[in-house]
Amino acid sequence: MPIFLSCLGLDVAFVGVTLDCGASNRSGTRFGPRQIRTESVMLRAFNKETGAKPFHSLVVGDVGDVYFSMFDLPKACQQISDAYRKHLSTGCKTLTLGGDHTITYPILQAYKEKYGPVGLIHVDAHTDTSESMAGSSITHGTPFRRAVEEGLLDTKRVIQIGLRGTGYDLADLKWGMDQGFRYECTFYLTSICDFGGCDAGLEMKNVSR
Repeated sequence: MPIFLSCLGLDVAFVGVTLDCGASNRSGTRFGPRQIRTESVMLRAFNKETGAKPFHSLVVGDVGDVYFSMFDLPKACQQISDAYRKHLSTGCKTLTLGGDHTITYPILQAYKEKYGPVGLIHVDAHTDTSESMAGSSITHGTPFRRAVEEGLLDTKRVIQIGLRGTGYDLADLKWGMDQGFRYECTFYLTSICDFGGCDAGLEMKNVSR
């Protein structure tokens, strides 16, 4: 992947956000961007299944990792949001390599400022809509609660796919439903491959419109 110092002249940019100090259990996602890049060194330009050749029609590059303080989570979120505002100001679209789920919140702040409230397709085991965790309002389990409070999301175009396992309180699930979120709790990879063949696929098409 070509390396660039900024998003100027790019249609799409890969951006690393190496934050994992918002996680309550498993740290280590700060190494995610590095590993994704390592695993992608043999990436080829042609997708034989879809026929897509994105590098023929788009200027794509890697602009490195966002700089932020690992020792102050609210400050880190502000720095991430500021970096994304700068990226988006060029007209470039970003593909983020994370990073724990906290990073979604500051990224959405920048996107809302540029485009207004956005739709969301969220594939996860958890809703990430808790009011707080251990007394903290900014964590990997709260980004979409904060996003709704700040008007970052078009809540009628939010679907959460793959929800499963245990949680803290049924109220977290109900809260999202009250905002207009839709859920697809049984998820299979084939749902992505055939958009017309299942509820999850149809919902994803609606979000992207």
